[in-house]
Amino acid sequence: MISQIEPKSIDEAIIDESWKIAMKEELSQFEKNEVWKLVPAPADHSIIGTRWVFRNKMDENGKVIRNKARLVAQGYNQQEGIDYDETFAPVARLEAIRILLAYASHKCLKLFQMDVKSAFLNGFLNEEVYVHQPPGFKDEHKPNHVFKLTKALYGLKQAPRAWYDRLSSFLIENGFSRGKIDTTLFRKTNENDLLIVQVYVDDIIFGATNEKMCEDFSNLMQSEFEMSMMGELSFFLGLQIKQQDDGIFISQEKYIKDLLKKYNMNEAKIMTTPMHPSTNLDKDESGKTVSEKEYRGMIGSLLYLTASRPDIVFSVGLCARFQTSPRESHLTAVKRIFRYLVGTPDVGLWYKKGSHFDLKAYCDADYAGDKLERKSTSGACQFLGEALVSWCCRKQNTIALSTTEAEYVSAANCCSQVIWIKNQLEDFSLRYTNIKILCDNTSAINLSKNPIQHSRSKHIEIKHHFIRDHVCKKDVELIFVDTESQLADIFTKPLTEDRFNFIKENLRIIKNPS
Repeated sequence: MISQIEPKSIDEAIIDESWKIAMKEELSQFEKNEVWKLVPAPADHSIIGTRWVFRNKMDENGKVIRNKARLVAQGYNQQEGIDYDETFAPVARLEAIRILLAYASHKCLKLFQMDVKSAFLNGFLNEEVYVHQPPGFKDEHKPNHVFKLTKALYGLKQAPRAWYDRLSSFLIENGFSRGKIDTTLFRKTNENDLLIVQVYVDDIIFGATNEKMCEDFSNLMQSEFEMSMMGELSFFLGLQIKQQDDGIFISQEKYIKDLLKKYNMNEAKIMTTPMHPSTNLDKDESGKTVSEKEYRGMIGSLLYLTASRPDIVFSVGLCARFQTSPRESHLTAVKRIFRYLVGTPDVGLWYKKGSHFDLKAYCDADYAGDKLERKSTSGACQFLGEALVSWCCRKQNTIALSTTEAEYVSAANCCSQVIWIKNQLEDFSLRYTNIKILCDNTSAINLSKNPIQHSRSKHIEIKHHFIRDHVCKKDVELIFVDTESQLADIFTKPLTEDRFNFIKENLRIIKNPS
């Protein structure tokens, strides 16, 4: 039996048989992994507290499929240099996940996912760490004893690092090579076949050009770790992923519906664009103030949604600038984004199967678009074939003195992302040169090819001029595109409905095709 209610304390959980079983399952994992040893409390060492965290695990439809009780250490009591040294552990970027999905679509691969049960309990500790006995499960005969840890525990500062070291060492020992740019990416080749593994903490995505390699990898992992939730990739990091015969569709439909319900916007009047083209937000100091907590909550929720909805990136980014002192006019703008979502909950990114895989990018800038500081807004997006894998909308750090400078800075930022994607794809055995960056400003294009400093460019920060180096090396090439075909336009300013829909269609932001 599965409980639908998450207990707020150990006292509530201990009287619920479902949660009591979940806690016992967690402690049995500790015994299997030989995580700790009960010892007398040392007099010269700090003892870290423990607590239970209760969460219901759900599928992509929001149905509770498992009660998960996790014992965590109160790591905030740890002292650097005494209880831990190194804590950093790499985590896959969302762009890396989308690149893998685009690659799978291009190669017509089926992707699978697996979850390592109590992953952090597999990481070995180099430090001497003691924790209190878990609440509700103290040893009756030795109530004052503590546990000495031999392996990592959730909540410890060094736990993610210890788990990553254990997993990466295991994969490398079994013939995998680690990505040079993305160290959460592992690959294994067998003649002409390739197996790709992407790790996000304890969640693992994998796919191969040969199904036998997937089976072997699955068996390999199960021989070393206890695995759960294995099957085709369908729900990952809040993204609903539908692998279909003709492509892969990425959306957050369930999240959108829950979000609209949370803020009582599910019955609101539908808007066709997230922001009116004449919108001109400023501090509005004379306007009526609104709840900062609610406003920030709405912005934070929308920012999470931009992982699959680039069509709202500009609108959310603009509204996010006023979180310190939100006014009624700002809240109205945010609610319009919600009203746009009411009519488009099932919209997401479409990666067509078997399409070409050329890397190209678009960059654009809205000169002095910010009415407060008169700074320009940079916008860019990167494609692999027809698959949109990366995008950005960012207010520039300095005030541009001309449209040329604003576009040039935007191109430089776009170039840095393109170079990262180019290097990332080398781990997929793909090499790119003369990558096209499409820009609608001829002066900025000429500036990228001209190494001579003159009055128009001498004040531009040196870091932006690195694009010239990459143009010279033929890594990238700035190409002119007319303004009508500039797809990055959607990331720099609010657009009319026709223009907005035209760009959406070309970015392959579509309704669920199934």
